[in-house]
Amino acid sequence: MTSTSSSPADAPDRWHHYGTSSNRRRAVGRLYWDWYQRMGPGDELLGDLAGRTVAELGAGAGHQAAYVATELKAELVIAIDSSVAQHSRSRGFYEAVPALEFAHDDAAMYLQDHPSSLDVAYSIFGALDFSDPQTLLPAAAVALRPGGTLVFSTLAHYRTGAPPETECRPADIPTRMPDGSPGTMQRWVLESTVWTKLLDEHGFDLADSDTVHDPGPDGGAPVATSLFRARRRGRHAL
Repeated sequence: MTSTSSSPADAPDRWHHYGTSSNRRRAVGRLYWDWYQRMGPGDELLGDLAGRTVAELGAGAGHQAAYVATELKAELVIAIDSSVAQHSRSRGFYEAVPALEFAHDDAAMYLQDHPSSLDVAYSIFGALDFSDPQTLLPAAAVALRPGGTLVFSTLAHYRTGAPPETECRPADIPTRMPDGSPGTMQRWVLESTVWTKLLDEHGFDLADSDTVHDPGPDGGAPVATSLFRARRRGRHAL
């Protein structure tokens, strides 16, 4: 196992406090793509990963990436995250996992710097939620080999129940800065037709899409998840 360490943009780590209440390894029995991590399709969305190079875009604490490396038998999994805190947590939990690498980098920057290096890239409410898709999707097309697969899950509507955006524009959502003060970060919550158009514009053919509707656990709000699986076109002017 090796680790890479690039330099993300010099900005406050808006994920500094995220996940600190469960600062431990978490066994993953399968991949869940839905918001509450309890229903819908699973590992099959990634296909057969034997001998494949895979990247998780916005890997957070690394739980899913470690599962993909150990249980789905990918040849190499790169867990990419721009957060200093999340990168540190993932390495602390899973540094000894064979075939798992950690990249502390902005996802789009990493992908641009590693052309034609990946067979599969995926995001579970990760970088594709919190990065401009007009930057990240073309970068993913650069990094994926022709015919490579991009799979991602994202909010089908705002958690407040408000409808998604009908144009490619982000909303500011609240977060805590490293010093504990209130702050904001950008999140892209887009209508399915917007995602489909963006994928097409940036070199992908949509293989399939779906929506998982969860009524919400006790006390939890209903949340719908949009799922997309796309193929990197073999001939595309990037």
